[in-house]
Amino acid sequence: MCGICGKISLNAGEVDRNVIQRMTDVLAHRGPDEEGVYLSGGISQNSPVRVALGHRRLKIIDLSSNGHQPMGNEDGSVWIAYNGEIYNFKELRAELEEKKHIFKSNTDTEVIVHLYEELGVDCVKHLRGMFAFAIWDKKKERLFLARDRLGKKPLNYAYKNGSLIFSSEIRPILEDPSISRSVKIESLHNYLSYLYVPCPETMFEGINKLAPAHILVWEKGEIKIEKYWSLSYAKKIKMPQEEYCQKILELFTDAIKARLISDVPLGVFLSGGIDSSAVVALMSKVLNRPVKTFSIGFNEASFNELRYARIVANTFCTEHKEYVVTPKALDILPKLIRHFGEPFADSSSIPEYYLSMLARKDVTVALSGDAGDELFAGYDRYAANKLAGYYSSFPRLFRNRISRFLEKFPESTAKKGIIKRIKRFINASDLPKEKRYAAWVSAFDNVLKEKIYSRQMQERLENIDSCDYILDMYRKSDAVDFIDSTLFVDTMTYLPNDLLVKVDIVSMANSLEVRSPFLDHKLVEFAAQIPSSLKLKGLTTKYILKQALRKLLPREIIQRRKEGFGVPVGRWFQNEIKDYAYNLLLSKPSIGRGYFRPEAIREMFNEHISGKIDHGQRIWILLNLELWHQAFIDK
Repeated sequence: MCGICGKISLNAGEVDRNVIQRMTDVLAHRGPDEEGVYLSGGISQNSPVRVALGHRRLKIIDLSSNGHQPMGNEDGSVWIAYNGEIYNFKELRAELEEKKHIFKSNTDTEVIVHLYEELGVDCVKHLRGMFAFAIWDKKKERLFLARDRLGKKPLNYAYKNGSLIFSSEIRPILEDPSISRSVKIESLHNYLSYLYVPCPETMFEGINKLAPAHILVWEKGEIKIEKYWSLSYAKKIKMPQEEYCQKILELFTDAIKARLISDVPLGVFLSGGIDSSAVVALMSKVLNRPVKTFSIGFNEASFNELRYARIVANTFCTEHKEYVVTPKALDILPKLIRHFGEPFADSSSIPEYYLSMLARKDVTVALSGDAGDELFAGYDRYAANKLAGYYSSFPRLFRNRISRFLEKFPESTAKKGIIKRIKRFINASDLPKEKRYAAWVSAFDNVLKEKIYSRQMQERLENIDSCDYILDMYRKSDAVDFIDSTLFVDTMTYLPNDLLVKVDIVSMANSLEVRSPFLDHKLVEFAAQIPSSLKLKGLTTKYILKQALRKLLPREIIQRRKEGFGVPVGRWFQNEIKDYAYNLLLSKPSIGRGYFRPEAIREMFNEHISGKIDHGQRIWILLNLELWHQAFIDK
């Protein structure tokens, strides 16, 4: 696991080694063990092409200096800067050795170099794992960027006047003097809805994300972006239920085995949910030693899941460590904002950061249960959408009376406040099912945005609907039913833009590598071929996965409701950071940005503090946006 960066230009004067060194230094947390910079021109002396690659290394496989990057082939005509893990690299290496390729290290990095020599850009189709890399082909004067299928590893880039700058994170790109710091208003508009900026945009004008399962090729000052993998739900495999279960366990066990390749200590993030518990259960069967598990809890009862983690740890006799923390938002927020590089308002990044920081004291690699919900329909909203279809058939007069009755009740700031959830359910029940789902995953809907936006923002964004992002993804799905279409949407949006970004950034901020067996593309492809009726059976979420695991996990874990991973931001804005947030968001610099109406922000705070409406998540979104401006734009 590492950090990469670089630049290529037709103007040699635009590629400054000092700038690349600064970019590499900014990524030091992603690779504290080694650093390297490669600088070169085109194949001929008269070539105007100039390229630089930067790398920071976290040693996981082959701890010797043989794994130093950027790494070249035998004659120095192909160079790579690479971040990730290729789990089938040993099999690929054996095939390449049969074709007379010579290896000087035991790394997966070198396998990619030689595979590129054999297959060119198609090499990416043969890689099983998580990765983002840049390959400089000196003979062809071509720079080739690639990102893994599901988007586990990030890759950002800026293309300007024929020059291409790229990096694992956004901050290094800002070290280049040619990059301006201007806000993309459309990205801000989408961020308010989804808590993140949807790929391929970022919050900066001119800086983009390379989408998952895509490659980018730079040649002669031009770039071309192509998709190399798609997830299909159209074709279903028909077999008895028990065979589905056996196949899931077979693929999942194989994915876990592949992710145990390491020359450094590894463990598991254990929340006590089904997904992380499944990782512990199968990892315990595979290893001949106790699994190291790590859990985190909070003093507030509704946000504490340590009881379930202990059940799993005791069942499988793990070497278990748990920590109860009191998150201090004002201490950790500036650090998180600096690492994310753009506003990111998933508050679970805070406990994830603490968990990574504490686990890093004992291990360098941790496995997680990320993506189980997207593969097997684990979110409550999947079942809620089915219920909404029934509810919308009730007489409108009855539904209107229910809505008016519920308005009398205040909203709790607990993790799963029932009144808030029912209101959200009912308010969207009349919408078409795709728009209903988009409304449920949005924090600020169109009505709320209209209410808080300044007149200038209203005019600029009046024809842009953030819901289109979700609706467009529905249209791209080849699924034949709504549940599968929704799983596709979440796998293409929420998973790579929120969950995987969060885990990558906070873990690498602590120099920790995180691997998720559920992201193995072979398992993902098989799950897509299972009928949706076996994922959501009636109102039972993750039905087929639970059936597959019923003989492995304790009943309490199989039957428990999904909780999620979060912190009590709603309560914070009623108590310890109430004044700080209020004064910051209504300060002269904040209001002076021209985005929001101060009276609307004031009303939002009053409704939240009084307990009438839980605006905790929305205030958190605005707070992250303002702190990001202070760190990146005002600077």
